[in-house]
Amino acid sequence: MASVISTRTKDEVTAEAVERLFKEINNPEDLAKLPVEKIEQLIYPCGFYKTKAKNLKKLAEILVKDYHSKVPDKMEELLKLPGVGRKVANIVLSRSYGQPAIAVDTHVHRISNRLGIVKTKTPEETEKALQKILPEEWHRDYNDLLVAFGQTICRPVSTRCDICPIEKYCPKIGVEDVRRSK
Repeated sequence: MASVISTRTKDEVTAEAVERLFKEINNPEDLAKLPVEKIEQLIYPCGFYKTKAKNLKKLAEILVKDYHSKVPDKMEELLKLPGVGRKVANIVLSRSYGQPAIAVDTHVHRISNRLGIVKTKTPEETEKALQKILPEEWHRDYNDLLVAFGQTICRPVSTRCDICPIEKYCPKIGVEDVRRSK
């Protein structure tokens, strides 16, 4: 549920929304019983909260009906669920099931290309390219490392190359304006 809420929403906002939601529910059955309007209230101000609320309710209903309230552990099954794309499915597979899966979000895609690790145009291409070159034992941690790095140092705009620990190794692919922040 948290992964679905997190898409295109800042981490702090997601954390607060998830906390509110889980004060009201304990399982998919509880979520399936909530009216969409109540889910909207609980997850607001997350991005696309109205669509996410509808998807969460539908997702919960499907989990209860088709999966005995258990989240599936296969990519193909996860992708059938409303609001679940490859990134969310990979997060579920890696964090909930310990499978070697690479969740590629905007940070992972941007930084992997900026460093020249891959040369891809889409997150899905990045995921496939990284699967070929990264050892499996790195798959689960790669997202966490690059998200934190992308939020603080290797930002999309106003990069912090001046404090970057790997700056001397970075080809800065696509970096047009390196600002020195104070």
